[in-house]
Amino acid sequence: MLKVLLYFLIGVLPLCYMAFYIGSKKAKKGEAALGERFHSRPGHYGWFTVIWMAVPSLVISFIFTLLGSSKVFIVPASMRLSTVLVLAAFGLWFALRKINPSLRARNFIEQTIKVALITASLVSIITTIGIVFSILFEAMHFFSKVPIWDFITGTEWSPDTAFLEGAGRDGSEAAKAQFGSLPIFSGTFIITIIALLVAVPIGLFSAIFMSEYASNRVRGMVKPILEILAGIPTVVYGFFAAITVSPLVVRTAEAMGLQADYTNALSPGLVMGIMIIPFVSSLSDDVINAIPQNMREGSLALGMTRSETMKHVLLPAALPGIISAVLLALSRAIGETMIVVMAAGLQPNLTWNPLEGMTTVTVRIVDALTGDQSFDSLETLSAFGLGFVLLIVTLILNIVSSIVIRKFRKQYV
Repeated sequence: MLKVLLYFLIGVLPLCYMAFYIGSKKAKKGEAALGERFHSRPGHYGWFTVIWMAVPSLVISFIFTLLGSSKVFIVPASMRLSTVLVLAAFGLWFALRKINPSLRARNFIEQTIKVALITASLVSIITTIGIVFSILFEAMHFFSKVPIWDFITGTEWSPDTAFLEGAGRDGSEAAKAQFGSLPIFSGTFIITIIALLVAVPIGLFSAIFMSEYASNRVRGMVKPILEILAGIPTVVYGFFAAITVSPLVVRTAEAMGLQADYTNALSPGLVMGIMIIPFVSSLSDDVINAIPQNMREGSLALGMTRSETMKHVLLPAALPGIISAVLLALSRAIGETMIVVMAAGLQPNLTWNPLEGMTTVTVRIVDALTGDQSFDSLETLSAFGLGFVLLIVTLILNIVSSIVIRKFRKQYV
């Protein structure tokens, strides 16, 4: 990283400044010599020169880096430096040669900026497509050995003997590996639902208080304190869940005549709900504050109280944004691993009782990918099967939420 920074500060910036100075200087001299105004300003011609000098050399340098990191072809440092310098010199010569009164440098710069912005927006799309395909190919490999229907509906998860099959030592006396993911997904959804039952009411009521009832001084104090919760490391939440919340849940259950394990689903669900409160409260507060003031004033002018205005006017108008905040909190809860490992355990358990131990999809994925088994074993490939099914589930949730958001947006916007 330091080498890249030095390369940029010592090599690229001085050359770009030199190209800008030479290009703008030539444009100024050209206007003075010809006695006519060029199409664009001298600064535009300077940036025109910078683009033609820097972009080709940076692109080829990036290609060389990709080739080296993928070990397709290791480019020697001397060859890389000479190629970049030759391209930069050729680009500078070409740009200076093109500078004339009719050159539309400003239009070229605008088009370049547009292409750069489109490329930046495509990065996230291409990354998402790459993630999907990387999971899909390995998941197809897994489902070619384990039927997808058995994987989704199976009620027993015991992949520990899968390495015997890969090693060719699976005899009739060896236990058959089971890949029923239903206990894992049930644990994921139960813990996530508990977290949302904690985070959504508290976060939404906090947002309503801060946006409509709190003074500016109180809001300025409460909102940063709430947002601090999002910055606490998850391992700290895991310690809190395992050391403080789990014993409290066990003692409370015993006082009520119930049996609770120290590794239970309720403890990580409660702590995870506390962790994702800022995702709901902060975003909901911003959405409610963004509603036009005339909607509030019109409701109050018609005789509604502040609570009735919030219930019948502001919340319906802010519902698309609130749903987005809840979805963000849901995604954060589904992807949490450390709290579940420390407080809920690793054992898949198909039950509706939150006082028993459970595990989640992300925990099993980490467990499958961090063992000492080979990468092509069924236990390792099961991580991609879990990730693929979880991807489909989250996609369905996003589609449903988009339909709801679009419906309310048409009604209130």
